Amino acid sequence: MPSEAQPLVLITGANGYVGRRLLAALEAQGQPIRCFVRDAKRLTPASPSTTQIQQGDALDPVSLAKAMTGVDTAYYLMHSMETTGDFASMERQTAGLFAHAARSAGIRRVIYLGGLGTDGRDLSPHLRSRHEVGEILRREGPLTVEFRAAIIIGSGSLSFEIIRALVERLPVMVTPRWVDTPSQPIGIQDVIAYLMAAREIPLEGSRVFEIGGPNQVSYRDLMREYAGQRGLCRWMIRVPVLTPRLSSLWLALVTPVYAHVGRKLIEGLRNPTVVRNFSACTAFGIEPVDLPTAIAQALDDKSGHPLLQEIFTRTLAASSQTAFAAIERIGGANGWYFANYLWKLRGVIDSLLGGVGLRRGRNDPNHLQIGDMLDFWRVESMIPGRLLRLRAEMKLPGRAWLEFSIKDISGGSELRQTATFDPYGLGGLLYWYTLYPIHRWIFKGMLRHITYAIEGDSHE
Repeated sequence: MPSEAQPLVLITGANGYVGRRLLAALEAQGQPIRCFVRDAKRLTPASPSTTQIQQGDALDPVSLAKAMTGVDTAYYLMHSMETTGDFASMERQTAGLFAHAARSAGIRRVIYLGGLGTDGRDLSPHLRSRHEVGEILRREGPLTVEFRAAIIIGSGSLSFEIIRALVERLPVMVTPRWVDTPSQPIGIQDVIAYLMAAREIPLEGSRVFEIGGPNQVSYRDLMREYAGQRGLCRWMIRVPVLTPRLSSLWLALVTPVYAHVGRKLIEGLRNPTVVRNFSACTAFGIEPVDLPTAIAQALDDKSGHPLLQEIFTRTLAASSQTAFAAIERIGGANGWYFANYLWKLRGVIDSLLGGVGLRRGRNDPNHLQIGDMLDFWRVESMIPGRLLRLRAEMKLPGRAWLEFSIKDISGGSELRQTATFDPYGLGGLLYWYTLYPIHRWIFKGMLRHITYAIEGDSHE
């Protein structure tokens, strides 16, 4: 049970993009949390000792009442955009049930994340629905803190991933008028900071806070900044006839994975989403990072971005410690266990392209540590006996990693080898798929010969 010093916090929508990051931030503080989710199997808490998971339906008053028992603060991070019917009607119904349940349970404060945009008849159905949810929570529930944000910049954010997909896949973009609509993006870390601070900020009644980064930019500016940081040359040709509705159909062809929800978002791109009330700056004292920094942080975060991967596993009779010793000897004068002539050829090609080649070798023939150079790789992460992750420093049309992870199992250990590639545009995709058969052959052979070496070590 939570102590008086640490009252219980409820997170709805904990399986979502913002919800997962908020959950991690609160768990890092040791905060007792209850997650109310539709599918408990999709959520694995980092701190099971302080986090409860309750599966339920937000349209079921009994489920809501059970979830809110003993709760001090509740985060409302749910939305219904993935539904195929009248999502606005469902959002109103869900918000009403939640507000009544929160008031009945004696919850002290509700914190809600909505969307920016000026109220009016021209407001898109998506943004209008977001505003209506906030109005219902404030009118029918306990004290409510409503944040309104525009595009959230972060790896895994739907708006950001649509921009990423468009820029990565289209060297030439025929852009409609809405790409010049002003917006005020904000980084995900700053959104989480606001949500965290809202638990204890002194308030006499419900409030609406508009939050955004320091830069007001168009969607064209946003795409150019992204392309610049990725080293991509992109041409954008503006046409006056491609309406948001037609754009949403075009989106389905370019980014089908985001098309269903993305269509609802694109219909709202005609609406400026900029901060007009700056009370959040003085009330919270948070200074959001600028757009270039937010995008750089998103690019460094691989958690939400669908990267290209090739994974192989082997079951070993040897212990994880014995297996890791063989892994740690990889590269340099020891070689790469398989097809060393191809590794040497790749080193020559890299040198001709102005890269580091294989000339750096390795400092110690048997042991590695974080930051060590290893031929044209660098040790990015290492947990002795468990994990070795190498980041490529050769010339590539993208970013690449090679990771070995080992875990103990009954009767031995399991070795997993993962090759990951983050392609830069169409050139990067062409590189991955053209060389895919060769890379697959090399990495499978490498793992097989590493297994032979481990088995030899275990019999010595």
